Amino acid sequence: MLRKSDEVEVFRITEARQGLADDVRGRQRRYVISMSVRTVSVVLAAVLWNVERHVAIVALALGVLLPYVAVVIANAGRENAPSLPSAYLTAPVRPALEAAPAAGRAESAGPDGPTGRVPPPQEHN
Repeated sequence: MLRKSDEVEVFRITEARQGLADDVRGRQRRYVISMSVRTVSVVLAAVLWNVERHVAIVALALGVLLPYVAVVIANAGRENAPSLPSAYLTAPVRPALEAAPAAGRAESAGPDGPTGRVPPPQEHN
């Protein structure tokens, strides 16, 4: 039996924050992908300028706006997890066992007793 002072702290490691190196690597990957999309959109705008002007304008707008969005996403700080529950778990409380029914309470098992047999008649003096 553990007393309050002997309780063991249990931590959930599945809700631990992502490591700093992994966080930086993920942000760099997102930045490179967005800059690759920007490069493709600018080249697409140049190629389609005389062929399909509306698509070229949309691609050019994407090429102009994407660097700003990419920098904002890349510079966003590490994730905050205020909605996650606490990483500290208390030890589960185990319910106490219930006491067995007392011998004097056998008549509460039914009209025929706990065995299902009719008790013999009692003699009165």
